[in-house]
Amino acid sequence: MYADLVCKGGGIKGIALVGALSCFEEYGYTWKKTAGTSAGAIVASLIAVGYKADEIRQIMYKIDYKKFADSNKLQSIPIVGPIASLFYSKGLHSGNYIENFLTEKFELKGKKYFKDIYENGESKLKVIATDVTRHKLIVLPDDLVEYNINPLTFEIAKAVRMSISIPFFFNPIILNKKNNPSYIVDGGLLSNFPIWIFDVNHKPRWPTFGLNLYNDTPCATSDSHGLIPYLIDVMETMLATSEEVYFKDSDSIRIVNIPTLGINTINFDITNEEIVALYNSGYNSTKKFLEKWNFDSYTRNYRL
Repeated sequence: MYADLVCKGGGIKGIALVGALSCFEEYGYTWKKTAGTSAGAIVASLIAVGYKADEIRQIMYKIDYKKFADSNKLQSIPIVGPIASLFYSKGLHSGNYIENFLTEKFELKGKKYFKDIYENGESKLKVIATDVTRHKLIVLPDDLVEYNINPLTFEIAKAVRMSISIPFFFNPIILNKKNNPSYIVDGGLLSNFPIWIFDVNHKPRWPTFGLNLYNDTPCATSDSHGLIPYLIDVMETMLATSEEVYFKDSDSIRIVNIPTLGINTINFDITNEEIVALYNSGYNSTKKFLEKWNFDSYTRNYRL
């Protein structure tokens, strides 16, 4: 059975998305197109280049997540390093490790550029990011033409790197540095869950499923004092803002809601037990959803 997939962002909590993928595959689903924001973009991109759920699970279990919070040269300066990094680089961490890590994984599947995942003249992957300079949401690779960039020759990992650039935490990506530079950051600022992205006006040939990560337990930083903890709390609040209030009935019925167990978005010190718990949360939530899902009923009630 074919389906399209939209993955919500959520930082480290994106591990739960992999459990959902495993369940969908057990039910016989094959993904035609995928889309995502931030961590959702990471998972969606791995699917788009050819990884199966079990392969992604093995990748997620073996990652040293602490390396995601990579330091730049400014951070080596005692005391003032983090402030200097924020001032000059506009982020605490470079984000280069994640981009290089993804490039390596994509190349193992013989993919690197968006032209490698085009099918019938369209990219199989859509990545959401935010242009804070122009105050607008951008969909990659499609909107790259607005920056005089050829979407076909743009690196997939670079696009995902844009989408995961949590403001203040990771350095933004700058497009058109020499002429009217635009700072690109996490797509979650404007649309952390683009469930609308594959919708058509007529009856769809197959369903579009959304994987929604939501906090069922309050979470907070351990220390609310000081600039850095304050910025982390601001980021967490921005990215945790739910779009559920805007969901129509036709949207909510095709969304798998996955509790994330109070785990923080940028908790790169996550334990193995927490990783397993997130994975199981995604799997079990999807199993409950699919036991009640019926595509014919969906199209009859909402799409005809």
